[in-house]
Amino acid sequence: ATGRGHGTDKALIAGLLGFSVDDPRIPESFRYAGEAGMSFVMSGADLGDVHPNSVKLLLSGADGKKIEVVAASGGAIRVTEVDGLPANFSGDYPTLVVNNLDQPGHVTEITSMLSHKSINIATMQLYRSSKGGNAVIVLECDQEVPDTAIRWLAHLEGILKVTYLGLKDND
Repeated sequence: ATGRGHGTDKALIAGLLGFSVDDPRIPESFRYAGEAGMSFVMSGADLGDVHPNSVKLLLSGADGKKIEVVAASGGAIRVTEVDGLPANFSGDYPTLVVNNLDQPGHVTEITSMLSHKSINIATMQLYRSSKGGNAVIVLECDQEVPDTAIRWLAHLEGILKVTYLGLKDND
């Protein structure tokens, strides 16, 4: 309810544009979004029993990829939900979010690939809707994950979607 008055709306758009938290362009982020070809709609929503400083983002990329994220700010930002499944990560690390069917072998395939690429896992979390249902694996990494690795993961049987939240442009 206080988001607009506190500048949260402008800060959200600035974050999506990749601005740092102390960027002087934040107050004009709507204008910069328009110049970048970004369109957005903001509205109030009842998110249920969540932290009062929570936001739900329904994001669509130019390539047609979509992701739904719920995050909360209580001093530090925490992502609490991805595509309807629980999560708990900060975005302070390069983060790989893998939506998959809850089947044996996916964790091994992903961690083996990261090991092969010399990428260390800082944290790993597993969530599922039900046994054998949809699941999500969230991996915060110490190094950026290359596009080739992300594309390889996306083509594995049982992998529904791979989302990568890098800290810099991905090579």
